Amino acid sequence: MTWSFLATALVVVLMPGTGVVYTLAVSLGQGLRAGLVAAFGCTLGILPHMGASILGLAALLHASAMAFQAVKLAGVAYLLWMAWQVWRGTGALAVEGRAERFPAWRLIRDGVALNLLNPKLSVFFLAFLPQFVPADAPDASLRMAGLALAFMALTFAAFALYGAFAAALRDRVLSRPGAMACLRGGFAASFAALGLRLALADR
Repeated sequence: MTWSFLATALVVVLMPGTGVVYTLAVSLGQGLRAGLVAAFGCTLGILPHMGASILGLAALLHASAMAFQAVKLAGVAYLLWMAWQVWRGTGALAVEGRAERFPAWRLIRDGVALNLLNPKLSVFFLAFLPQFVPADAPDASLRMAGLALAFMALTFAAFALYGAFAAALRDRVLSRPGAMACLRGGFAASFAALGLRLALADR
């Protein structure tokens, strides 16, 4: 494993995206423990893309316009549904002091779904991982799996830090109704914007 891979992967995971927004919203609404569970769910959502990249299925997704569009549209619909949930102040993403506590499996399910329904992630792995594995390496698949697992570890660590930061500010934010309203609108707009960006994405 090279330092260039770790540095590049760290930059990628620190960039705000659906997983970051989801972890921040859950941490603010339900606290650090729930935020860590959400981060874990988002990290698990990387596994299918990792497997697709190693098995070559990501190349098929990249080549097939119909398959790519189908997954993309499902992802867009899910992101818009998440935006609606946040805007209404309901569900696991409710940013309220009296927010309902949701079981871990539901937080994990939503985190997995957010990443699973993002076809760009498979294409990213298809283009990203092979750069750090020699084409003639006899154990290329194992090396790619090792790099992908390292990427997942960095993802969870980064998301956990985001969650810890949000949870630390939770009491201060929840005691201000105006701040809660701004956050709710901001998170809803973020999910909607991410959905729009995915809708406009090309392969």
